[in-house]
Amino acid sequence: MNCNEALPWMHEYLDGDLTGTPLTELKKHLLSCQACSLRYRKMQNTEAMVRSLPHLAAPADLTDRIMASLPKQPKRSNAWLQWIKRHPAISVASMFIFVMLSASLSMWNSDTELVVKGASLEQVVIKGDTVYVPAGHTVNGNLMVKNGKIQIDGQVNGNLVVIDGTYNLASTAHISGKIKQVDQALDWLWFEVNEYVGLFAK
Repeated sequence: MNCNEALPWMHEYLDGDLTGTPLTELKKHLLSCQACSLRYRKMQNTEAMVRSLPHLAAPADLTDRIMASLPKQPKRSNAWLQWIKRHPAISVASMFIFVMLSASLSMWNSDTELVVKGASLEQVVIKGDTVYVPAGHTVNGNLMVKNGKIQIDGQVNGNLVVIDGTYNLASTAHISGKIKQVDQALDWLWFEVNEYVGLFAK
């Protein structure tokens, strides 16, 4: 056994954890090696001195004094509030979008009035909540009907948009553009956004 192997065993022996063959080998090594024997006696003396010290109890108010002497930590604010403070432009934009969506959705649910938009509305006939394009009549340009029905017997030279309503095409009807039916709030919102973008694009 060399001195490096003996040192951890000395600690175990002082703790009372070393038994069996390792204990026998350590005792043989301590008898044959003066340096390890001296080190072991010093460790024994140190342990005896530590054990002879009087046991001191900590004062009852020690914890309170330590806690009082620690620096005060600032209150942690909510993570959302910190994010909002760091990104004010995004916060304002998202709040604006939220308000606009809320307003648009409430308008979608409350708006039940028939609305007809187009270039040549003199070619259409409105009866109650139904818009008619009679046979032999031609609507030049786009035609939009909101919250109603449209019956097309004539011709529409443009797109037909039906929002929250229905359309019916006769066999004599002809639409040169596209037919778009919007019957959900998000589709309507997307349609409105496209309309506004189209106004600025012109």
